[in-house]
Amino acid sequence: MKINVELTKNPKEKPDPGILGFGKFFSDHMFTLDYEEGTGWHNPSIIPYGPLALDPSSMVFHYGQAVFEGMKCYRTADGRLLLFRPELNFMRLNRSDERLCIPAINTDKAIEALCELIKIEKDWVPQADGTSLYIRPFVIATDPFIGVRPSSKYKFLIILSPVGSYYPEGINPVKIFVEDDYVRSVRGGVGFTKASANYAISLKGQEKAKKEGYTQVLWLDAIDRKYIEEVGTMNVFFHIDGELVTPSLDNDSILPGVTRDSVVELAKSWGMKVSERKISIDEVFDAHNKGKLSEAFGSGTAAVVSPIGELNRGGHKIYLSDGKTGPLAAKLYEKLTAIQYGREADTFGWTKEIK
Repeated sequence: MKINVELTKNPKEKPDPGILGFGKFFSDHMFTLDYEEGTGWHNPSIIPYGPLALDPSSMVFHYGQAVFEGMKCYRTADGRLLLFRPELNFMRLNRSDERLCIPAINTDKAIEALCELIKIEKDWVPQADGTSLYIRPFVIATDPFIGVRPSSKYKFLIILSPVGSYYPEGINPVKIFVEDDYVRSVRGGVGFTKASANYAISLKGQEKAKKEGYTQVLWLDAIDRKYIEEVGTMNVFFHIDGELVTPSLDNDSILPGVTRDSVVELAKSWGMKVSERKISIDEVFDAHNKGKLSEAFGSGTAAVVSPIGELNRGGHKIYLSDGKTGPLAAKLYEKLTAIQYGREADTFGWTKEIK
């Protein structure tokens, strides 16, 4: 694939690694790809990062055809740059595309474009411990038309952001609020996709949790309002009586996380019993009351593994692992990050080096 490249004439000053936070700073360049019905995807370009010129009637503004992905690039101690399972992210992007009637993107070419962009932006991959380069691919509908139908024009972009820890708590336990009033997704909907609308619809619950002093929301199913689905930014796991349990993906209402899949594979490789099944919030609280719930944690690209220290459902609170990171969450976090940062051999074939 021949990519048009236009380099910036005004490079930005790199931010101090100590103040990165998450999603606050963006690199000098971005990748763009256009789609038009009858022509297909065309005009691959790397251009200076900057505002987009969109018609006010662009369909993304009115009908919400927008999907995105999230992944990271890691710098190893010896200076190599590693991606973590990027093919799964772009495959998931295409599942999101298909659900929202957006044309599929060639996975191999998307990875090729990403690698070329990062080669240009290699100095934006931070070196400090716990930092990485967050990668945000996304697709928006750009057809200037007012009417409910799939767009005939789209734009695919990749932007890059040097980041630190997603949660202020870091690897320390987070407080989670169980949401009983609002729902995030329903069977037959778009819960299994990274559609922008999924996150817009979650904001009310998140706002409510924040007012109560909680970091994130734990969503329950939309029908029975008792089965656990996921945390706002993570899949979720419970270690109950020696069994690692995570909600199954059968209903297409839960995002199939790349880190989730990696946690499942890792735990199985250690000989653990891992179950992907329905699990109710009552089962979790009951397991805690019986002393069988040893720990709970979330998994996701942004936080990797995030231990849960408290669950609050309607004022009924349970506390886990004495407010500390549990041994399983710590072991998973250390193993995953060791692979991602190249500190340990990748026996799973998960990493891709950018050369």
